[in-house]
Amino acid sequence: MRRLAIAIVSGVLAATLTSAPFLPSAAAGTGGQGGSAVAPDGSRIVNTRADGDRHLVLTVFCAAMNSEFTVEVQRPADVSVPRPVLYLLSGGSGGKGPASWDHETHAGDFLADKDINVVQPVGGAASYYADWRAPDPLLGVVKWKTYLTEELPPLIDVALGANGVNAIAGVSMSGTSVLQLPIAEPGLYRAVAAYSGCAQISDPAGQSFVRLTVAYSGGDAENMYGPPDDPLWAANDPYVNAAGLRGLDLYLSSGNGLPGPYDTTRDRHLVDAGVGALANQIVVGGVIEAAVDHCTRAMAHRLAELNIPATVELRPYGTHSWGYWDDELAASWPVLAHGVGLPA
Repeated sequence: MRRLAIAIVSGVLAATLTSAPFLPSAAAGTGGQGGSAVAPDGSRIVNTRADGDRHLVLTVFCAAMNSEFTVEVQRPADVSVPRPVLYLLSGGSGGKGPASWDHETHAGDFLADKDINVVQPVGGAASYYADWRAPDPLLGVVKWKTYLTEELPPLIDVALGANGVNAIAGVSMSGTSVLQLPIAEPGLYRAVAAYSGCAQISDPAGQSFVRLTVAYSGGDAENMYGPPDDPLWAANDPYVNAAGLRGLDLYLSSGNGLPGPYDTTRDRHLVDAGVGALANQIVVGGVIEAAVDHCTRAMAHRLAELNIPATVELRPYGTHSWGYWDDELAASWPVLAHGVGLPA
């Protein structure tokens, strides 16, 4: 059934898809901004811009990719003591353009009264936020795992005066990544929420899904994990390596592909887009979500086999679209909050 769903996704997509000022002098560890830092490899925050009282836009130099990337930050209202960090990853677009948490959800408003720093790295379209085995002709050197797990967190902790306790959440493509990254870097995260992701990537159906996602942005997944029989596929498969998630507070969710309350032209995401966009969301988004629903069920079963606790929400409706993910962030907050030691 899952193989059939992935095959349908491939066919449908191939046919239709074209969807407070920063104070560098503040001491780190006091809860205020801790200033700038330079990692041993040269990674560093090269610019900080205040965007309102509690929002910062950072420019971070990533040594692993020899590139600069934007990082959007929302500070907690109370910074009198060090606070944890929630990393929010976007989907296949890497958070560039409208398909991002800021543009498509109420995440900022929902998290505004929570005692947590919200950090949104921008970039990494079609990368699966992985370290690729070889440079890609279009995407170049791709070392997002190194950036997100080794370079960025210590810079963020110093700059924000954070307490070193992290959670991570992701949607669609990054719903896979947020399960991979804690396995790759044990101890970095305390809680994980994966919305509409597909954990099982190394079997033929899973590989097809990954290859399709990468190819949609012009990349070649051969440069990520190699040919189908390359052991890198299994080495980076959260389903295969699910034991590495033990001890984390886990939240998994998906819809089932059937239209729901956000699949209407009255929805704020579609009100100005017309019936064509709605049809695309119902048909393409429905097929994709039906496929990731199978993935989510398989991962939930795998975690249960390993006696790893997880909160799993399998919704009776829902397409692959932002309205549902907005709801899932709020629904997952008790799990994320527990993991980082905050009240729900």
